[in-house]
Amino acid sequence: MLHTKFFAGASLALLSAAPALAQSAFADLDQSWSGTISAGSGARDQPLVPGGEAVVTGEGLEPGQTVTLMRGETVLNEEPYIADGEGAFEAALPLPEDAVPGIHPILAQIGAPSYGLAFEMKISPDLPLSGEERFIIESAPLVSGLYQVAYSAASDTLFVASAVGRPPIEESQLLKVDPETLEITASITPETAPENGVFAVYGIGVDDAQGTVWVTNTRQDTVAVYDQDDLSLIKQFAPGTVGHARDVVIDAEAGRAYASATFEPTVHVFDTETLEELEPITIPSSRRRATFGMGSIALDPGAGRLVAASLDTDEVAVIDTADGSVLNIVPLENVLGTIGIAYDPEADAVIATSQGSDHVTRIDAESGEILSQLRTGAGPLNAAWNPASGEVFVTNRVSGTLSVLDAAGEITATLPIGTFPNGVIALEDGTVFVVNKSAGEDDAQGDHITRITPAE
Repeated sequence: MLHTKFFAGASLALLSAAPALAQSAFADLDQSWSGTISAGSGARDQPLVPGGEAVVTGEGLEPGQTVTLMRGETVLNEEPYIADGEGAFEAALPLPEDAVPGIHPILAQIGAPSYGLAFEMKISPDLPLSGEERFIIESAPLVSGLYQVAYSAASDTLFVASAVGRPPIEESQLLKVDPETLEITASITPETAPENGVFAVYGIGVDDAQGTVWVTNTRQDTVAVYDQDDLSLIKQFAPGTVGHARDVVIDAEAGRAYASATFEPTVHVFDTETLEELEPITIPSSRRRATFGMGSIALDPGAGRLVAASLDTDEVAVIDTADGSVLNIVPLENVLGTIGIAYDPEADAVIATSQGSDHVTRIDAESGEILSQLRTGAGPLNAAWNPASGEVFVTNRVSGTLSVLDAAGEITATLPIGTFPNGVIALEDGTVFVVNKSAGEDDAQGDHITRITPAE
């Protein structure tokens, strides 16, 4: 009762003082203010790193308004930024060398008239290249817009999916590539779709039992099947079959293809012999009032495990392919934007990449225990487990690097790849292939395929 009376008295005191406060500390609040303030590197898709320089920009302010940035109680800019005659400003903000990587909340205090807003500044780790002496790294240019790569052991051939631009997309190719010379041996352009240009190809999976290549047509929300030999179209599934289809993985022995529907809680299942769609797998979320929003999927046919990442809810799911049952759903903490995934059958572990927070997390598939979690670079996107070495290879899209992690989840190498590393696969003999995109026509490092083999 004493506490209740105290708080009641305090409330009355605040209420009685409200008119005086409204005329001083709370004066001149601009309720209609609709400006924006943000911070980035100043270059497209380049990370902010410790010791670097952030470019802070503001738009939609009133001319002459001042802006002071704060991180906690620390003022970041010694002199306030001042909006020009068009209500805009741009300023360089040096970052300290000891800045901790992460997503930092920044408070912008705006004056004359007064307003305030909070925005996020992401600082990524700046890891130096290392471990290059352990590998032989060879690359060759292919075509624009490389997304994913798959390998056929039966024909010793790589298949690569590419697509350029936004809808309507007219430039897309399905490629056959020699894994030794890294030269294109055949290519086709997909057929024209009813909407959004051609049936552009993005995700890719190989079925050596049927001699086919499965692809995802993300822009038309569907999948298609091609012949491995001549790349002729065998079946184009109708638009809308798989919502924003991302990945397709094949269990050739069981005769099943699995396709992920991005942002949906669904893995679509197909019979690889009859090419008919079967009952899908629906994954619930472990988080209250949330929906598991699919990112990437990975398959280990020998272990009978399909694993999936949730981009919306930062979770991973473990599925038994024998009956499609969901064995475990593990929520990840302290991460953002979980999109890529791989499976280590030797340790029964799931490896998840979280592009938004730069994390790679290793999880015990059965217990859900977090075995390790660290930042590998800016924007870790995709991952592949290497059956020959037991290592995990992670493409860091924004850093332009490939991280190599051991079975304990520690970084053992950071390798140069080029602009925007994308898809990555590891073969039974330990050879790793990576494809990367470009930042534009003049990007000499973009749109390459890279082969990585042990130096010994």
